[in-house]
This record gives sequence, structure tokens and C-alpha cells, in this order.
Amino acid sequence: MNSKEILPFVSIIIPCRNEEKFINKCLDSIITNDYPKDMFEVLVVVGMSEDGTREIVKGYADRYSLIRLLDNPKKITPVALNIGIRSANGEIIIRTDAHATYEKNYVSKCVKYLNEYNADNVGGIMITQPRNNTFMGKATALALSHRFGVGNSVFRTGTKEPAWVDTVFGGCYRKEVFEKIGIFNEKLVRGQDMEFNLRLKKAGLRMLLVPEIVSQYYPRSDFISFWRHNFKNGVWAILPFKYTSIMPVSWRHLVPLVFVSSLIGTITLSAFSSIFFWSFWLILSSYFLSNVYFSTKISKKEKALKYIFIMPLIFGSLHLVYGLGSLWGALKAIVSKQFWKNRFNN
Repeated sequence: MNSKEILPFVSIIIPCRNEEKFINKCLDSIITNDYPKDMFEVLVVVGMSEDGTREIVKGYADRYSLIRLLDNPKKITPVALNIGIRSANGEIIIRTDAHATYEKNYVSKCVKYLNEYNADNVGGIMITQPRNNTFMGKATALALSHRFGVGNSVFRTGTKEPAWVDTVFGGCYRKEVFEKIGIFNEKLVRGQDMEFNLRLKKAGLRMLLVPEIVSQYYPRSDFISFWRHNFKNGVWAILPFKYTSIMPVSWRHLVPLVFVSSLIGTITLSAFSSIFFWSFWLILSSYFLSNVYFSTKISKKEKALKYIFIMPLIFGSLHLVYGLGSLWGALKAIVSKQFWKNRFNN
């Protein structure tokens, strides 16, 4: 990077809780970025961790003056982000994830494209890597980076050119964005970034996805954790409707809910008509054939026959468990007074 450039000061916010296994790699990748060390700060907001996370972060803060440790007594991510935003000294704020590592030019590329395109939020490609180097871990990573698994989530599946999008992973924002549209919704334990970015877009601001900006993300690799995480993600794809009157997620996040609801609905109504019985099997068989088709393609690409057997199970778990979570989230939202209050007051 040209040292003669007048560079903006950047604040990097890392919300984390119980991340002793990953926070070292995350911080090391950020510290070694090529952005001038005197032009950025790292705010690690720790949510009352029960492992050694806080001690690890404190050790880094003692060694590096650019790192600050902040406490988050409420533990959840949106509160951590807002603590970081309020404490930030930078005119540009980058939201990162403790479960990820970042390329050496990550910060400089974010700043470069934010200015070149006059964007309000810039993000990059998230390359999904297995947290554990196991067969299950690799299969999970493949599912979470495939269009059949995650739909048109471009930051997961990739793009060749910069593109204007509706959401990005993490995000590099101008601080003035938060002054215009507010901070993160602290009622949203999950999905707060999606809701914020949709609020940003509704305000007429723009988000840019740049393939040159690269991070590596490490999802849960064991089957039980994968199930639990998908279910919670499904719940929080719908539950935000309880707290806001705007569309808080993208349409793709509703597809698993529609899929699972159609299966439950048709099999229930099949007691009254054979049309619904055959509709149930048509939906299920269509999904099964699509699942097998894409699983076979992955197996050929990876040159490993074993993926034909595991990928249908991974995809099925991803979609069905997420959909069940969304159904539970919808029920919780509909029975709440807050949901109907938001509907009638707007």
C-alpha cells in the first residue's frame, strides 16, 4: 500500500464468546494485515466467556497497543457489536467474526473498494473450510458453499466480479451509516446483520460484494452441532418478524420454511383427499432427486465416491432442520403480542 496515501482510521470489531480454540488464529490474521498498524484498532468484545477466551485476548491486548478488550455482560452478538461501535475511534468500521481468518490484504481491500465505488458497506467472499479435518467436516463445508445448500448467497458461492448485493459476510461500513439508520437490533440474538443490511438497503444505501476480499470461515463439523446450529438459524430466520415491521431477511431464508410446511401440510391433508397424498410424494421425490443429483456432481468434482452417500444426508439436514426451526420461529412470532403490534402500527 502506498505510504503517501491519506488513509482513514479503521476500527475492527470482533464479538466473541467461548472462542479459545479460534481467537488466536483470528487475531493473528488481522494483526498481520498490510494496513498500517497505526491506522487501525481491534476491539474484541468478549461476552462473559466460560473458557480461556478473555485471558487469551487480554494477553494480546497487553502485547499489542492496537488491540482493546471490551466486556459484553449481556453475552449476545448485537450487544457486542453496538458496544464496539460506540467505542470505535475509526471513521470506517469493519465487523468480523471470531470463527474466521482474514487474508493479508483484507482491511486494505475493504477500504479501497469502499472508496472507489462510493459504497456504504463492502464485504467479500467467505471460503468455508472444515473446522475439523474429517470426512464429516469436509462434507459440511461443501454443503455450505454450494448453491443447492445455501441458494443465491453469493458471498458463500462466489462471484467473478464486484456486484451490488442485499447482504455480505461481516461488512465494512462508513461510521456515518450507523448515524443514519441506527445500530444493530439487540432483540435479534441471530440474524441481526441481515436485518441491519436490509434496513440499510431500504434507506437507499448500497452494499458491494468484492471477490478480491477473502476470509476463511470454519463452521461446526460434527453432526449434532451442525443440527443444533441449523435449527437455531432457522428459528432466527423467522423470529425477527416479531421485532420489526420491515422484511428482516432475504426471500431465500424463507424457502426451507415453505418446503417443510408444504410437506407437513400435504401429508396432514392427505387424510381428506388423495390429491394431497400424491402432492406430498411429488414434493418429496422432487427434492430427493435434486438432492441426489447435486450430491453426485459434488462426488464427481471431489473425485470421491463416498460423498454420494453423505451429501444427501448433509443437504437434507441443512434444509429440513432449518425449515423445522423456521416453523418453530414462526409459531413463536405469531403468538406474541409484539408481532401483531408491529403489524397494526404500520
